[in-house]
Amino acid sequence: VQLQASGGGLVHSGGSLRLSCAALGLTLDDYDIGWVRQAPGKEREGIGCISSSDGSAYYADSVEGRFTISRDSADNKVYLQMNSLKPDDTAVYYCAADPDLYGPKGLWAINEYDYWGQGTQVTVSS
Repeated sequence: VQLQASGGGLVHSGGSLRLSCAALGLTLDDYDIGWVRQAPGKEREGIGCISSSDGSAYYADSVEGRFTISRDSADNKVYLQMNSLKPDDTAVYYCAADPDLYGPKGLWAINEYDYWGQGTQVTVSS
């Protein structure tokens, strides 16, 4: 099983990026998918997750209203659309998958994700 996050880069404050999470060896629709970021010198932070049961998405307060998670079942991908980016959003972003982190639990129980992808760097300049 492999997860791969991609789409990071350098963007100016106020800009947008879309991150992708792709998988080999598992069907993402069957898993709760989380997005976790880690900024330099800080702990990992769960910023969003999307449920496998009903497609509900949950967001950390720090990104609520700016970030959106969506699924593309045909391509077996999950996306993180990031708008109105701020320098504080600078971090390495990871996607993670688990079969039973229901509801918003995926925001805080990040150590319980079974599968993790390699991260992608997002840098927001001021």
